[in-house]
Amino acid sequence: MIKAVRIDERLIHGQVAMTWTKALNLTGLVVASDEAAGNDIQKMTLKMAAPSHVKTIIKTVDDAIQLLQDPRASKMKLMVLVPTVKDAVKVAKAFPDQIEMMNVGNAGKMTPPSPDKKMLTKEVMLTPDEIEALKKLVELYPDTSFQGTPAMEKRLAKSVLNDL
Repeated sequence: MIKAVRIDERLIHGQVAMTWTKALNLTGLVVASDEAAGNDIQKMTLKMAAPSHVKTIIKTVDDAIQLLQDPRASKMKLMVLVPTVKDAVKVAKAFPDQIEMMNVGNAGKMTPPSPDKKMLTKEVMLTPDEIEALKKLVELYPDTSFQGTPAMEKRLAKSVLNDL
């Protein structure tokens, strides 16, 4: 069962490892990132950042989707971590109405600055193409929300987009 998909360019870090895994009672983290899947050092670092009791798998986006379609995945409580909004849209399209929570954590702050990026929240800066992808994500999952940790205020993405 996919408890959550989280867009977070940092992938696994303290907020995910310490708060989201506990709040959602997760048994597994699936990192769906083409870049991370192809980098052995990053894979090792991400696995070290995850809690030892939570199974951690790092795959390309397509391979992660295939893995999540396996019936055994439905027996686990999983969070899928993707680095970009476009990756989240790809996962969302593969699992219509099967994702309990669509979460935007951190995006666009670690990539090179660009004059066309818009700041949506203090944690999220997106290009016009990424904003269009976010609109598509909201069409697929209307309750998509911005929330750094479970204790923080949740803001619906559609209201953030309306404020642009």
